Amino acid sequence: MVQSKQEFDVEAAASMVSELRGTFSDGKTRSYEWRVSQLKAIKRMMDEHENEIFEALRSDLNKPKFESVLYEIVVIKTSCSHALKELKRWMKPEKVGTSLLSFPSSGEIVSEPLGVVLIISAWNYPIALSLDPVVGAIAAGNAVVLKPSEIAPATSALLAKYFKEYMDPSAVRVVEGGIPETTALLEQKWDKILYTGNGRVGRIVMAAAAKHLTPVVLELGGKCPVVVDSDINLEVAVKRIIVGKWGMNSGQTCIAPDFIVTTKDFAPKLVGAFKHQLEKFFGMNPLDSKDVSCVVNSHHFDRLAKLLDEDKVAGKIIHGGQRDRDQLKIAPTILLDVPEDSVIMNEEIFGPLLPILTVDRIEESFDWLNSRPKPLAAYLFTDNRKLKEKFVRTISAGGMTINDTALHVAALTLPFGGVGESGMGAYHGKFSFDTFSHKKSVLYRSFVADAAMRYPPYNERKLRLLKALMGGSLMGIIAALLGWSEFTIGKHKTA
Repeated sequence: MVQSKQEFDVEAAASMVSELRGTFSDGKTRSYEWRVSQLKAIKRMMDEHENEIFEALRSDLNKPKFESVLYEIVVIKTSCSHALKELKRWMKPEKVGTSLLSFPSSGEIVSEPLGVVLIISAWNYPIALSLDPVVGAIAAGNAVVLKPSEIAPATSALLAKYFKEYMDPSAVRVVEGGIPETTALLEQKWDKILYTGNGRVGRIVMAAAAKHLTPVVLELGGKCPVVVDSDINLEVAVKRIIVGKWGMNSGQTCIAPDFIVTTKDFAPKLVGAFKHQLEKFFGMNPLDSKDVSCVVNSHHFDRLAKLLDEDKVAGKIIHGGQRDRDQLKIAPTILLDVPEDSVIMNEEIFGPLLPILTVDRIEESFDWLNSRPKPLAAYLFTDNRKLKEKFVRTISAGGMTINDTALHVAALTLPFGGVGESGMGAYHGKFSFDTFSHKKSVLYRSFVADAAMRYPPYNERKLRLLKALMGGSLMGIIAALLGWSEFTIGKHKTA
């Protein structure tokens, strides 16, 4: 069932959540068969409406087909296939050892669904960032409400239309709309909320969740640094940075390179390589290139233009800078040695602008990077083994890729999530299943071998034996059974 903007208020939200809780309480979403049917439905929806999805993404973001297919459609198909392949194993209780105190016994960790969860998606990857968390929530056995971003209206409408057709409406819903609808949703009690977006709204989501003690996953962002050493394959490194920055939604990606740090000596070579490859990829007039995505709307275009027009930044442009507000396009732009106190160095850029900062030695940048808010991703290009080890060991970030950009997010065996101001919690693959599951501890015992020492009346011998059992000390257990004191044990050890 799809709620329309006109009718969706706090009362409608409460009614919807109540209906979903009824479905969850009936146990419908817990079965393996239901989970599989819904995951297959998502995959079928992607297969049968690929062209419509592509057109919606082009309408919202002017995304090139290559990006739409690779970073939106294929991502979700792969996520569904992976979940379908692994779901039985994920659902199976995990056997664990137990302590001597409970002997004989066995233990297991049971993954149980949380209940009714809310997913608030972002506009920059409106298919992938909507459906990937939904895949995890359904795989874990939850009822789900998806709130797509109103900034990508064509994609939001498409999801609303086809969820009604493909998904189980008693357990999976889409709510379209903007701030009023999101506010109505946040008034409700959820069993988990996953929000993707900026820190300002993230704080609003977290404050609303706190009223109900609802746990949250916040996928935010930050200024993702790229540290470039001179000991590299320059051509390959530059190509990989370009793809991670301008080849993925024109920098409108939470893990996109936000700025580069390199040495003063190496900067001219790096800049020359960038100019050469950018012209090779996007031509002499990149605003005409079909491989350059547009900025999402005029508000964000003006925000980016303002970053470039700041007095202390305007003279630092060394490549690009062309703009076309009618097309909402800004050419791939490189800036050199912008001041650290400029706005562009203190706000997440989220667009096709890339500052390069220079230092005398690469290692000098590490302390400075760690003094800044922790980013969602950090990148290093080097063939120096010790530099790699130091970077991984000392730089705090949600995730990292060494000698490439963004690819760590494509590995379903790795968690995707932030740290500090770049977010909390993680998902992707099994981590999505775990995020939307409660790990329930279960201990099994029989009625044999009941230990009298657990029961009153208590004495010193019982206390010594229980302490030894809880501590797992074989010598302590033997000593307690023999009635030795700790002092006696010490004498026997030193004899």
